[in-house]
Amino acid sequence: MGRSLPEIAPRKVAVKFERLHQPLLPFHEFRRRMGHFGLGAFGLVIASLAAGAIGYHFICGLPWVDSILNASMILTGMGPVDPMRTTAAKLFASAYAIFSGVAFLTIVGVLVAPIIHRYLHRFHLEMDEPES
Repeated sequence: MGRSLPEIAPRKVAVKFERLHQPLLPFHEFRRRMGHFGLGAFGLVIASLAAGAIGYHFICGLPWVDSILNASMILTGMGPVDPMRTTAAKLFASAYAIFSGVAFLTIVGVLVAPIIHRYLHRFHLEMDEPES
């Protein structure tokens, strides 16, 4: 007798987008989805800013206000405000700058994903409509 394939359990997905042949999400639900993604992006910004501020405070020895200032300036791509004097501080600032670049791209991706999906979904629905 042949072996049967195991049943594949459905995946648990945090965010479900419409499938190819499903109708376009009504605008009020799309607006709610954008709010959820906006909150997620805001959470990522707060977590990234907190990680930077904590690092600048404890590793670089800056006061809290200066730590938040430096973390926010690096996170937005503007550059550091205070000079780093120790090797540990310079290594942290370098690592945080690299992290900030990736975090920025991730945050932008989280914000624009629903918009791009809606546009592409609408485009595919228009392509599937029969010509009269």
